[in-house]
This record gives sequence, C-alpha cells and structure tokens, in this order.
Amino acid sequence: MTKSERTQGRINSTLRQFLDNEASGGIVLMGVAILALIVANSPISEQYFSSLHTYIGPLSVQHWINDALMAIFFLLVGLEIKREVLDGQLSSWSRRILPGAAAAGGMVVPALIYVMFNIDNPAALRGWAIPSATDIAFALGVLSLLGSRVPASLKIFLAALAIIDDLGAVIIIALFYTDNLNLYALAGAATVTILLIGLGRNRSKSLLPFLILGAILWLLVFMSGVHATLAGVILALTIPIKLTPGAPEASTTVSLLHRLEHILHKPVAFIVIPIFGFANAGVSFAGVNGDTFLQPITLGVGLGLIVGKLVGIFGVVFIMVRIGIADLPAMASLQQTLGTAFLCGIGFTMSLFIGLLAFDDPTLQEEVKFGILGGSLISGVCGYLILRFSKSRQSTTSPRPLM
Repeated sequence: MTKSERTQGRINSTLRQFLDNEASGGIVLMGVAILALIVANSPISEQYFSSLHTYIGPLSVQHWINDALMAIFFLLVGLEIKREVLDGQLSSWSRRILPGAAAAGGMVVPALIYVMFNIDNPAALRGWAIPSATDIAFALGVLSLLGSRVPASLKIFLAALAIIDDLGAVIIIALFYTDNLNLYALAGAATVTILLIGLGRNRSKSLLPFLILGAILWLLVFMSGVHATLAGVILALTIPIKLTPGAPEASTTVSLLHRLEHILHKPVAFIVIPIFGFANAGVSFAGVNGDTFLQPITLGVGLGLIVGKLVGIFGVVFIMVRIGIADLPAMASLQQTLGTAFLCGIGFTMSLFIGLLAFDDPTLQEEVKFGILGGSLISGVCGYLILRFSKSRQSTTSPRPLM
C-alpha cells in the first residue's frame, strides 16, 4: 500500500467515524431535548430551573455549561474545520464551492428574514444571527434514520456545509457578540496564542502542553470579554495536523490533531452536547397561547430556519447546477437535495447558543427558544418526509461530482 493510499484510508476512516458519531449523537440529542421539555413542564420544573442558576464558585451551573463545557465543543469544531480544509472534504476549491456557496446562502437569507420581522425593534435586531446556524448532529441524526435511502455523497455534502456554517457562526460570535474588552487579558491571550503557534511549529509530540496552555487561554479569553468558548477554536487551529518528521512511521500514522479529534468525538457527541441541550432546551409552556408563536422574534427565528435555510441553500444549489458551475452530489437527486436543505433548518445547538449570547432578558430568550424548537421541528419533519419518499439519481451520465 502506498503512502497516499494509507493517507486516504485514514481520511475516509475519520470521516466515517465523524458521520457515525454525529448521527448517533444527534439521536441522543433529540431524546435529551424532549426530556428537557418534559422536565420543564413537570412538577419538578422549579428544581430544574433553580439548579441551573445555582452558583458553583464564580459562575452558575448554566454558565459553567455554556462558557466552559461548550469550549470543548468549540475545540472539536475547530479541529474539524482545520482537518477538512487542509486534509479532507474541503481541501480543494472544487470541493468547497458547492457546500461553501450553499452555506453562505443558508446564513444570509435566514438573517434577512429575521431582520424583516424585527426591523422596528433595535434591541431585537441583536438576534439576527440566531437562525443562520445549522445543527450538524441533529441533521445527521435525521439522515441516519433513513439509512441507505440517502446516498453517502449527500451526507458528506451536509457535513461539509454544516462545518462551513460552523466556521461562519464562530466568526459571527467573535465579531458581533463581544462587549467590554479587557485589553490586558486580551494581550495575555495573544501571548499564549503565540506560544501555542510556536509549539505547533516545533511539532510537539505530546498533547499535554497544548491542553495546559489551552486552559490558560480559556481563562484569559473569559476575562477579556470575548466569549470564552472561542478559546477552543483558537487552540484547535494551533494543533499540528502534519506528522512529526524523523520518528518511526508506526508512531506517526496519526497526527496530534487527528488524535485529539478522535479522543473528543464521543465525549462531545454523547456528554457535552446532551448536557448543553438538557440545560437550554427546557421551555415552560405555562401560559403559552397562539400569540406566543406570533411574536416578531419567534417568527423571525422560526421562519428564518424553515424558509430562510431552504431558500438560501436550495436556491444557491439549484442556480449553480442550472448554470453549470457545479453538479449535485454523486447519485443525489434534486428532490433529495431539497430534503437536505430542509434538514439544515434544524438549528438547535448553535442557534440556542447564539440566542443566549444575543439576549440577557429571560422573556426574549423564551421567544428565541420557541422559534428554534418550532422551526427545527418543522424543518426536520419536512426534510425527513421528502427524503423518505425521494429516489436517488441513477448514474446514467458522467457528472462532475464535487463530493
């Protein structure tokens, strides 16, 4: 077996593991979200909400989850982005163009729909980015329920699109949801980042120095006013993906990045994200009526996810395929691509996260959650039904598959 074949084998194995973990993790997340809703509307709802606001040291339980635990999630997101761009499904422009353009459309159109509903309320406009995010775990979880009815290329397309979507969400959080900067802490974070870059260039053989400096980086970023979870992304981008030269080949078959990604996949999929989902998906339906779902924020978020994602993603794909810039993923039909675009309207994890950053008012947070839950549910059901009754495209021609 040649070196290139071994490398490609590692990439394919990593991708299969990624898809498997994300899909099964998405199914677990569905169960956790339902459990959170049940608990939030049960006789123990008071204990549920009060426990989230119990302080442990300087932070409440909910803040420990959203600021510290979610940094691990963002670390994995950063690792996935770096791997896919340098060594995976986004490693060439021909592979990036279709999911990249679709992701851009799927972020811009939902934001515009949200702004349209909230243009007269400057305070509400702060939530414009909430419907722009796609929850890859949930979306792949729904796809996994369809089994072989969905071609593998469509799953890879969805994963690539969602990873680019995550990158956009990270940039949005850094640029638009940062207030009251502490320049001293920021300078300290920059210094630690430089040390991490130097460590990466020296091809350190151990993850421990990266993790120690990463913990210090998280504390400094937290103190700086930038959202602390972004420390996870910064740490991820400094971890080397190339193998250490001069060492025996058997010990260098997996880079530090691949090793850490492998370590994190299952804990993030089955512990971190479910805990976040359980802590943030609980919404009380006490006093809810028809008007609750007609609030501008709720409508903006919900229709942004349902309509915005569909129009932004499928519209871009349709136009690019129609004018010959790109082809549909191999074996995937136009109807299946439509169903996948609907699934991208499941915005659970990242949308909830951005919503919590956008609003401190519990009432507005509740409106956001209703919009996310309603929009994600409708998008998921529509996507599943379309994919369930759609057929794959027969390979009677010679398309230029991008995936």
